[in-house]
Formats: sequence, C-alpha cells, structure tokens
Amino acid sequence: MAKACVNNLFVSLDGFAAGEFVTFDQPIGEAQALFSYFDGRGIEGVHHVDAPVTADRALFAMWGQGIGAEIMGRKKFGPQTGQWPDDGWRGWWGEEPPFKTPCFVLTHHPREPMEFDNGTSFHFVDASPADALAEATAAADGGNVRIGGGPSMVRQFLAAGLVDFMHLVVVPVTLGRGVWLWEGLEGLEKDFTIESLTTAGGLTHQLWNRRG
Repeated sequence: MAKACVNNLFVSLDGFAAGEFVTFDQPIGEAQALFSYFDGRGIEGVHHVDAPVTADRALFAMWGQGIGAEIMGRKKFGPQTGQWPDDGWRGWWGEEPPFKTPCFVLTHHPREPMEFDNGTSFHFVDASPADALAEATAAADGGNVRIGGGPSMVRQFLAAGLVDFMHLVVVPVTLGRGVWLWEGLEGLEKDFTIESLTTAGGLTHQLWNRRG
C-alpha cells in the first residue's frame, strides 16, 4: 500500500521549520541554521557517500527510498508570488533537480508543466490536499508520495489526516520566530506512534507512524 510520507523535515527546538520570508537569497527565509547539520550527499542512499555510515546519514537516506512522486508548496519551488512572471525560473535546483519523479506544486496560479532530462517534472495544480494526493498517487505508479513542504503545506496535510509517516529532524537551535509547524495541530500525537533517536551529531530523529 502506497503511503504519504514527510521525509527529513527539519524543525527547531521551538517548533519552527522555516523563516517568515522567502527570497532568492534565502530559500528558507531566516532559518538557515536548521540545515547546518544536514549532510545531503546520501539522500539517494548511503552507498553514494565516501564517508562512514552514521545514523544521521542512514536516516537522511530515507528521503528517496520508495518515492514515486512529490507534492510541494509553491515557496519550495520559488519565491515568486501572484501570477507567474516570465523570468525563466525553473526552480531552486537549476537543470538537475534532485527529485527524479513527477512533482506537484500547489499554487492558485496553474501553468504549463516543466520537464527535465533526469526524470523530474513539475506540474502546477490548484487543488485541495486530498485531490493533490490522489493525483500524485496516480502518477507515483505504486510508489510512495513525499509531502515535501514547506511546513505550512505539511501542516495542511497533517490537519486533513493524510500523512501516513513523518520523519522529523529536531535541530538543537532555537529560532524564536518563523513558520511554526504545530499551529492548530493540538493532540496530533494521539494519531501516531512515535519513536525518537538522538544521535552523536546532536540531532533528534522522530519517526511518526499513523496508527492503524
């Protein structure tokens, strides 16, 4: 059974998962400290890393395992707002996005899809979380659907009861402001079993699995 998964969502000790404002220079706003512990070399598998297999690297590698499609919020694709400008923007990642699957960008301003040589495609849809998940599930061809963020979008899917698995990475920093993941989600933990692992690198990995 395919699942809707949140993978590698970095959260501060006070629950913030992104900065308040996204710009071309600051893709996650003022929250860059969240990623100071992230080693992204192994997101496609630890066998790609010429370094020791640590607990952090092994858990980060879940990002790409079994994923057939992704859903992301508009700010994860770019900082623009309103109608899409004719600026040639093709995402933060240039011509080699790491996804290598169909990606569905939630936006109130749909546009023509973009396709890349490595198998990534971006589809811009104005849809509810449930409708977007149904479309992405069909495109995933039996694989899981990654709910890719940002945190406001993840919160919508959590509130709608659509997330089956969530991997949170709690980073030992406090931000004091930003996009708070937990707003309106009081009692969410009752719907999941939760396991935690704190690594030598200082990160706490939380694995949330929806109760049957």
